[in-house]
Amino acid sequence: MATLILTTVGTLIGGPIGGGIGALIGRSIDGEIFGAGSREGPRLEELAVSTSTYGQAVGRHYGRMRSAGTVIWATDFKEQSETSGGKGKPKVTTYSYSVSFAVALASRPIEGLGRIWADGNLLRGAAGDLKSNGILRIYEGHGDQPVDPLLSAALGAQCPANRGMAYAVFEDLELADFGNRIPALTFEIFAGEASELASDLAIQTGATATPDAIPQGLEGFSHTNGTLLQVFDLLSEFHQLAPQQQILPLNIAPAGTSQAEPIMLPSAIAASESEFGERDGTQLTKRGTPRRATSVRYYDIDRDYQAGVQSSNGRASNVGERAVDFPAALSAANAQRLAQRVSLRRSAKAERMMWRIAELDPELGPGRLVRLPDTSGIWQIDAWEWRDTGIELELSRFQYPQAAQGGSDSGAVWTPPDRAAATTVLRAFELPWDGTGSSDTPQIYAAVSAGPGRWAGANLSLSQNGVLSEIAFAPAVKAVVGQTISDLPPSSALMLEGDAELLVELLDPEMLLTSTDVAGLAAGANRLLIGDEIVQFLNAEEQSAGQWRLSGLLRGRGGTEEIAQLNQSAGTAITLLNGRVFDVPLTSFDPQTDQLAALGVGDEHPVLANFEGAGSTRKPLTPVHPRSSFDAQGAWHLCWTRRARGAWNWPDEVEAPLVEQAENYQIGIGPVSSPLIEWHSVEPLVSLDAAQMADISASYSGLDIWVRQTGSHARSDALRLAIVP
Repeated sequence: MATLILTTVGTLIGGPIGGGIGALIGRSIDGEIFGAGSREGPRLEELAVSTSTYGQAVGRHYGRMRSAGTVIWATDFKEQSETSGGKGKPKVTTYSYSVSFAVALASRPIEGLGRIWADGNLLRGAAGDLKSNGILRIYEGHGDQPVDPLLSAALGAQCPANRGMAYAVFEDLELADFGNRIPALTFEIFAGEASELASDLAIQTGATATPDAIPQGLEGFSHTNGTLLQVFDLLSEFHQLAPQQQILPLNIAPAGTSQAEPIMLPSAIAASESEFGERDGTQLTKRGTPRRATSVRYYDIDRDYQAGVQSSNGRASNVGERAVDFPAALSAANAQRLAQRVSLRRSAKAERMMWRIAELDPELGPGRLVRLPDTSGIWQIDAWEWRDTGIELELSRFQYPQAAQGGSDSGAVWTPPDRAAATTVLRAFELPWDGTGSSDTPQIYAAVSAGPGRWAGANLSLSQNGVLSEIAFAPAVKAVVGQTISDLPPSSALMLEGDAELLVELLDPEMLLTSTDVAGLAAGANRLLIGDEIVQFLNAEEQSAGQWRLSGLLRGRGGTEEIAQLNQSAGTAITLLNGRVFDVPLTSFDPQTDQLAALGVGDEHPVLANFEGAGSTRKPLTPVHPRSSFDAQGAWHLCWTRRARGAWNWPDEVEAPLVEQAENYQIGIGPVSSPLIEWHSVEPLVSLDAAQMADISASYSGLDIWVRQTGSHARSDALRLAIVP
């Protein structure tokens, strides 16, 4: 059931940044056009946490910014359980949770999203890849955007398309990476060019603005709360603006840009009234306060939009500084340049002049630059009033923008790594029975892994004729896999080969191999599946990143001694058989035609793997210890020792368990697949009398005689008993 109250999606930085169109020079723009508002205006809100609070404003973003957004719809948590273990191992049930929700991002169209942060780490990288399982759909807020299918299914006919509002929909976002809770999210929003800010705000009132009406170096801005008056008033703090009232509609531009030269005012006229200026029609006032440094708080683009502070004198201090909140995306150098500009402008505007003239000049008006007779400098008209005694002008000292002195940078900062999603590597294989669970059930395993980079696990499925049937989810624990980079020569697999060495290369340099001792080998440590052979190693020495030298090899483990007698060339796949190998719960499949499939976040298509070592779980082990002898009557007696699947300890003076339903052996001469002559026995021996021996010797002298155990499901490899005399 959908619930509309969800207050757990938050922000690390950013959020509402304010304003609307504001007065560029105080009273110079009619309040009827722009509306009134307090001087507090837009502010940085780095600690703001977005919620689904009713009535919360959705910002208008320009350029590139980082914002939390507002949750507008969400589902209840979806719980999934996964049981692992069995086959003699304890069963463990783990639970995972996912949730679907929608977040409003902007109340004007955007161009798209960049990175997304979750609890300060990247949930979505710059390449657009999600770091956790789930589906992300982005709606840019255009007038023709469709209804989201998930919201439509949940809300029905009342579901809005939210046209004019950009929003994002997360479908089944897995929460395992966030402690099974919804993380605090913030979004990198791309909304055109920051230069669109002034013209877009101005057009809401029927005015226009020139592209240079914003401070140089501004890369992003957001308008969420406050009035239009406050936004333009704030912009004018950094980049003095003036209305061009001689042009209709009203146009807003940097002060002085429309004038070739400042206008020379006529001499002031005297009047008996003293409410404006002195009796001679002029009055100069200075605040007289010492110039103080100005600091600017902003969003630093080089620090992932975290809040930064730059001072006009290059030394940040809380003592005696006048701080200005400028909720915009800037570099540190540009922020310091703006701080210096504000400091100079505030110092200049502390000097004000009252000036009365006799006639109204159409060229004079708020925002125009003028010179005064017998007075140095350039002045700007802040306001004027037409009275019966003349035209009364309020002026302030004007300074053209100056280049910033010195420089600044953002300093050292930690940013979360944006590791691209690694593609899944899959190996599926069957292993000899380990003695746990049923001896009749194939033990299928999957080595699910990935190379360098971020990997969030993968869904496993059985592929039958191209149709996928989901089996389980392999968690984000990379199996230790790779390949040999030297040949593995044949071995008798009879004893520990202390001088034997093998060079291997692991798929991810962060994967590790460790050394052990003889007791560790006896306990089953360091088992490495090389092709179809299981090898144990004593020593592991890293030669370079990802490359290792293994020495002290114990070959042909787990009944794979026949494979150990073959040469395995460089490039053979290897897998460390430890707890990172995934136990695949398969009951009915055809290992000859079916495949295992894996699909992770970084995989465009399912990764397929054939089943290796098919039948090895239920294949009997090859008998050992062949013995032959002749008695006094010329009879030939052949015997051997039985081995059993899963009975790896093989204690002294205890016969190996049978495991199979019955004890049965095939004895033959000639090719194992098509013997020239064969016998069967229900015990580990066979006897041939003198007459039989005479016939056998006459026909098969010099050929091998061998034995295979016949099990419940398959036959073992053959053991060579002797050569026919």
